[in-house]
Amino acid sequence: MTYILNIETATKNCSVSIAKDGKNVILKELNDGAYSHAEKLHVLIEEALNEAQISFSDLKAIAVSKGPGSYTGLRIGVSAAKGLCFALNIPLISVDTLLSLANSISITEGIKVPLLDARRMEVYSAIYSSENEKLRAIEAQIITAESFYFYLKENKVYFLGDGAEKCKNLITHENAKFMVDLFPSANEMSFLSYEKYKKSDFENVAYFEPFYLKDFVVTKSKKNG
Repeated sequence: MTYILNIETATKNCSVSIAKDGKNVILKELNDGAYSHAEKLHVLIEEALNEAQISFSDLKAIAVSKGPGSYTGLRIGVSAAKGLCFALNIPLISVDTLLSLANSISITEGIKVPLLDARRMEVYSAIYSSENEKLRAIEAQIITAESFYFYLKENKVYFLGDGAEKCKNLITHENAKFMVDLFPSANEMSFLSYEKYKKSDFENVAYFEPFYLKDFVVTKSKKNG
């Protein structure tokens, strides 16, 4: 049996899960509209372990959402994951935050566009097929009425996440579907982290850093004054 602790703190949803062989055993999360990860994350981890009736020594790996997302949230999650990996001498696995969000819905046709709120009219986004194949790399982009038109003219496009709220009033194409109440969750990390575990796709615990998209955001800020 392979137990993996999954940690998701890239957004306001503070979420952890215990998975056995890629399937959730326990999910604990708190999304109260505030970034309370520093206070709540370790409490949720302890509660999850207790409810799963396992101890830290039973864990085979720690998985963490690697971003993009909130700078502070990502730092808290990654710091906690790295600390546990050092203490337990087990591997660290990173999971793409937007891929995890894309996995929160199942569709038979069309395109998935997971979006995380950045600032002003900016979002972090990626584009996936109905089978979760990445069609466009992760970008930080400013939403306009023309955003994603290339995909909308040929497919139904499902906009997922809190960043989709920014699209709702601007993108009015009939193929646009909005699911604004979804957040990245450790629930969807369980399958992804186990697949990486089976391939020994691990991070260097000492040197791993979250994926911030920071350089892009800084460049945009300077151009906009």
